[in-house]
Amino acid sequence: MTRLPYYAAMLATAGALPEDGSQWNYEVKFDGVRATGYIGSELRLMSRNDKDITAAWPELADIAPADPPFVVDGEIVAFAADGRTSFEALQPRMHQRNPAMIRALTQSVPATYMIFDLLHIGDRSLIDLPYRQRRELLERLDLRGRRWQVPPRLAGTGADILAESKRLGLEGIVCKRLDSPYLPGRRSPLWIKVKNTADQEVVIVGWRPGTGRRAGTIGSLLMAVNDDTGTLRYIGNVGTGFTQATLADLQARLQPLQRSTATVDAAVKDAIWVEPGVVGEVAFTEWTSDGRLRHPSWRGLRPDKSPREVTREPQPRDERN
Repeated sequence: MTRLPYYAAMLATAGALPEDGSQWNYEVKFDGVRATGYIGSELRLMSRNDKDITAAWPELADIAPADPPFVVDGEIVAFAADGRTSFEALQPRMHQRNPAMIRALTQSVPATYMIFDLLHIGDRSLIDLPYRQRRELLERLDLRGRRWQVPPRLAGTGADILAESKRLGLEGIVCKRLDSPYLPGRRSPLWIKVKNTADQEVVIVGWRPGTGRRAGTIGSLLMAVNDDTGTLRYIGNVGTGFTQATLADLQARLQPLQRSTATVDAAVKDAIWVEPGVVGEVAFTEWTSDGRLRHPSWRGLRPDKSPREVTREPQPRDERN
């Protein structure tokens, strides 16, 4: 059996719809966990921060064996009752490694692997081929299973497709140049993610203790992003969007990371500072003029992201300015 080489995930750039729309393909932007799949005698799944996450998703294992073996790129998602992908529904599964709990969760929150690119097959790397050709080869594999599929390419203009995705309540779309190679480990403008919602990955740099019902636990999380020099900049705090279970889990993760000094320049009273090792995601309404997030709400942890990767992402309103 051929030994499959390692491929880091190619990343999209946040931005606006491309002007030369005929040169691009459009796909749904799924709200889940990015994973590269190595499919030979068995399945191996690698996260975008190079962690083996195979054990967390046993319902995907039957995609193997394959001969010849191949490597694909895709997103692991969970579907809500309304048919949309739900990042919140996926949260209990993203951190779970207990075999008994995983087996239970595969019944209550089954995952689906949405496969959107083919990087390698047999002895041949495909990353230098244009996206159009890789996609055609992927579709010829006919990867249709109960828990994995190749989502369709979307027909129409970028503007119409984006408008329809917004009407359906989807996160947005990804635009991919038809002639683009696959660039492992690089964030490239050859792939553009265009979002309907304002969300931001954040590095947790501390918390403020809760009061009232939240006495003895976390009241709000203190957030930061890296600027152009790689320096963490404070962008405010988030105190909504949490369940009691989420707060307990966050406190268990952050407690061992406590430190006596801040890693950001922020005048926050009663702050408990932590090493910047935990990444999350928030939804919000807009950026303020002083670089803070307005009305942020917690969406969940992002264990697939590294703190050094977290920078301010352009939002649709940023592109218009």
